[in-house]
Amino acid sequence: MMDNNGLKIGSYALTSRLIVGTGKYSSLELMRDCHAASGSNCVTVAVRRERLVDKTSGRNILDFIDPEKYILLPNTAGCFTAEEVVRVARLGREMLTDSGFRGADWVKLECLGDTTTLLPEPVGTLQALKTLVADGFQVLVYCSDDVMLCKRLQDEGAAAIMPAGSPIGSGQGVLNPNAIRIILEQLKEKNPDYPVIVDAGVGTASDVSLAMELGVDGVLLNTAIAGAKVPLQMAKAMGLATLSGRLAFEAGRIPRKLYATASSPWEGRINA
Repeated sequence: MMDNNGLKIGSYALTSRLIVGTGKYSSLELMRDCHAASGSNCVTVAVRRERLVDKTSGRNILDFIDPEKYILLPNTAGCFTAEEVVRVARLGREMLTDSGFRGADWVKLECLGDTTTLLPEPVGTLQALKTLVADGFQVLVYCSDDVMLCKRLQDEGAAAIMPAGSPIGSGQGVLNPNAIRIILEQLKEKNPDYPVIVDAGVGTASDVSLAMELGVDGVLLNTAIAGAKVPLQMAKAMGLATLSGRLAFEAGRIPRKLYATASSPWEGRINA
């Protein structure tokens, strides 16, 4: 890892611990401006062709992401089998190689179980990871907060683990902080610098701060910004929350106590 702002994942150096997405914005111009306001320099993009073109205007999302400012993290959103994941990941690698964007040799693996919950399918996820690692990819894995699964994914060569805080787009925040704590403990026991990133479910800045205060290395989000009443303002809030949460984690919170502890000492006080 780098410092309170930056994060190293595989061979990529991020200047912010916040990764942002591209979906659900009312316009591509707003998406571009929110990316800038968030302070992030890493943008994840679904590489299935129909996800790259705005249905209303016919314009390509990539034309609104500056390759000099942003590292692209291609993702396999919308895939439901290991075979489909691998095919889409390889297409993304070809696309980025030809486009001049950084990020051609890494991918965010998403293998979903169904269209209702959008929860990750663990068997397909593990199968796809093995194939992609063997194919030379640096793989960031979207998964559930199952501790044993996360350990297995780390052992199989995942560059980072990305457990969901809650279902995609739900805005429920981190529903099981204890699971995240155990994942951090178990994975970082093997490698203290191993990246664990909360992916999905955050709704507002306090959710991001909480996640970062648990000790995760970063947060990936999209809907919380794109769906906010004032997306630009929320984008800035999310960037600040990522930084403040990390600073608080590094500083170390005081212990929780049952009874009060005076801020000023009783010793030496003047008796009336």
